[in-house]
Amino acid sequence: MLRVTDLTVCFDGVPALDGANLTVADGSVHALMGPSGSGKSTMLRVIAGLERPDAGEVAWNGASVLAVPAHERGFGLMFQDYALFPHRSVAGNVAFGLRMQGLGGAAAEQRVAELLDLVGLPGYEDRSIGTLSGGEQQRVALARTLAPRPRLVLLDEPIGALDRSLRERLLDEMREIFTKVDATALYVTHDRDEAFAIADRIAVIKDGKIVADDDPIGLWHRPPSAWVARFIGLENLFPSAALDQVGLAHPSPAHTSGIVPPESIVLTPTGDRTATVAAVHFRGGTYRVELDIGAGQPLVAWSPTAPSPGSTVRFSIAADRIIWFTA
Repeated sequence: MLRVTDLTVCFDGVPALDGANLTVADGSVHALMGPSGSGKSTMLRVIAGLERPDAGEVAWNGASVLAVPAHERGFGLMFQDYALFPHRSVAGNVAFGLRMQGLGGAAAEQRVAELLDLVGLPGYEDRSIGTLSGGEQQRVALARTLAPRPRLVLLDEPIGALDRSLRERLLDEMREIFTKVDATALYVTHDRDEAFAIADRIAVIKDGKIVADDDPIGLWHRPPSAWVARFIGLENLFPSAALDQVGLAHPSPAHTSGIVPPESIVLTPTGDRTATVAAVHFRGGTYRVELDIGAGQPLVAWSPTAPSPGSTVRFSIAADRIIWFTA
């Protein structure tokens, strides 16, 4: 188990990490998600041993690793640009970590073959890196990271440079691979879809602090703050006063805003509310419908059919699905 406690890193007096705390359970994939400059890559570098913290602790199974050199921590690190050696073959790249461990000969060849089979590249041992596609290079980088059997896998935006269709396919494959090898992994990304697709838990970092940490379903349905809700892509965040105007009273004066999940809205002729359709956008099998409720921003609903822009529709809202925030 990885445990990061009160981690602080400052650059020119400005904190990149400000008392950050994070726990990654054995055998889990934990995503660390945040906007640019939030401190996520700095945390990864401190865990890997590439950066020294100003304060705080990084421990593995209860033992501090801060004094342990990076190459002795037993952690595998995979970067966005893969950092493959262009002058080495695929096998030479995958075997690099094995040679650092002193493993060579037939044992290393067998391990390389096992990993290439695992990542879907059997028989690629003699291929040149320059002949591989971006997706194939990503697989080679993953095989190289996993070959030495690291006790923790650290991934920094590992598929951010690939096109979306390839990223989606590789996310599924990576998740399956991590399960097969029972990997413990920390996956850094700014992309919500990546985090929700691959992670058992998702931590959200803002201004050097962890501001949310939950499983994907819990984070989506119970974001701890309005900022987190906006960051993970939840729509229909309104001030409480605006929701009051449409009959959605906030529970207490402390609740200053609330989110109406689009899935809690049903367009139906028997609905108890009406609104004008401001816009309709086709989203591949369903429609994103923007309703004008006089709140200064549209209320977004999803519908299997497309109402006409400018028309008046009736709708209902499951009030118990609203997520209220105090700040």
